[in-house]
Amino acid sequence: MPSNADSRFWRPRAADGVLLAMAAAGVLVYVLTADGGFPLDDSWIHQVYGRNLAQTGQWAFVPGVPSAASTSPLYTVLLALGYALNVPFKLWTHSLGALALALTGMIGARLAEQLLPEQKYAGLITGLALVLAWHLLWAAASGMETMLFCLWTLVLIALARREVERHGSATFRHGFAFGVAAALATMTRPEAIALAGLIGVTLLGVRPQVSWRDFLIWSAGAAVGFAVFIAPYLLLNVRLTGGLLPNTAAAKQAEYAPIAAALSYPARVWEMAKPIFAGGQVLLLPGVVYYLMRLVRRLRTDRTALLYLLPLAWALVLIVLYAARLPAPYQHGRYVLPALPSLIVCGVAGTVWLLRDGRRSLAGRVVSRSLAIAALLAFVYFAVAGAGIYSRDVRIIDEEMVAAARWIATNIPPEERLAVHDIGAVGYFAPRPILDLAGLVSPEIVPFIRDGEQLWNWLRQNDARYLMAFPDQIPGKNVDDSRLCRVFVTDGQASLAAGGPNMAVYALAWDGRCPG
Repeated sequence: MPSNADSRFWRPRAADGVLLAMAAAGVLVYVLTADGGFPLDDSWIHQVYGRNLAQTGQWAFVPGVPSAASTSPLYTVLLALGYALNVPFKLWTHSLGALALALTGMIGARLAEQLLPEQKYAGLITGLALVLAWHLLWAAASGMETMLFCLWTLVLIALARREVERHGSATFRHGFAFGVAAALATMTRPEAIALAGLIGVTLLGVRPQVSWRDFLIWSAGAAVGFAVFIAPYLLLNVRLTGGLLPNTAAAKQAEYAPIAAALSYPARVWEMAKPIFAGGQVLLLPGVVYYLMRLVRRLRTDRTALLYLLPLAWALVLIVLYAARLPAPYQHGRYVLPALPSLIVCGVAGTVWLLRDGRRSLAGRVVSRSLAIAALLAFVYFAVAGAGIYSRDVRIIDEEMVAAARWIATNIPPEERLAVHDIGAVGYFAPRPILDLAGLVSPEIVPFIRDGEQLWNWLRQNDARYLMAFPDQIPGKNVDDSRLCRVFVTDGQASLAAGGPNMAVYALAWDGRCPG
């Protein structure tokens, strides 16, 4: 039977309704501000896979051509369920994001209550900080798997922490539950395996199950649960790519290799960390530092403090891994956003401790209270301002990728071979066989993805007739290449206002002579 503490953790409470309402309202405001669109072309990739899975039963971007361009099979299945139920896809997608945001707030609130049992409103404050963080509102409305993965990170941390409360009972069953959650998290984002491994190492050091026998039983349960539920994902990847992981990681790493070569590793770490602190959460950094200091001191007498350091360790591991393998800080640091919920939980807890300990002096009271009030106001301000940022991002996608895709659907016959870099909107609005210059559904180009002339040769060998791309996505990055005959340009204003280019569609003249 679960312990009383374990039961209380998962039991519904009145504050959950507040967090659900706030998350739903926040996402609704963001969505309405942007007229219901998505801020990333990758969001449309997910929609294509979900729609095709529901309508054809195939794991494919182009029906009949199985591929592994979706890094989140669990999210794809959830989207496919909406299509199968004939729910309007935008309503279904944004509702999934709002629910994931609300649940993240609820789990974060419970983690804070464990840390601060004597503080009556600590859980609610932490939950509100999570659902009001503009990065997380952006992620929840984005049509991406990011918010679902944020939820899983806190669930895994919560499952690890409950081992301290159980005092060694029902170890195999609880280990199995952790393994299942780790598998589902990995099917949401592959980097979940790093968090699961980090938790395993921490539990090995803490060993809250008391005896080695109980720890090994728990570990066996975790291994069995993980293996059973991850097996379909691994088999799918082996069938599609010949490997255990989707080929998207290799394509993106090859594309961003020049960034890794141009910056030192410490500079890359800074560039990856910087975007996720562009909000009210930056004022929680003193709380994060204080949280770390208190837990490190506690380690001298209590090794279970390692479990409470897990959120900070996870945030650091995620950032340094991306800095090493995929240093891409664009789009508000979306690849490392799953570090943010853990940082917010620790930052709020540390700030509450600062407030409490600051009572000992006048200066301490003034500084700690000013910091807490400033953080509260900053979270509210950025939650509102974030709606404008989200709207701008959606306008860029709608005016560039979606507009170009709709033009292609009307003006280019499906049998004419099309080369594309941003494939999502084209796949949704103008479905057809394509040549993918990003390598997601054309993984054969990954070895020469940075070689402009080899890409041109590949396009010619595959009888490409048209190219849709931004200027820096053209092979060789030369918009004046004689093989390019521009037939359409979006003239979108949002991208230009943000300092970006317009998307164009080119007919390809392999003899170097454009008609007319």
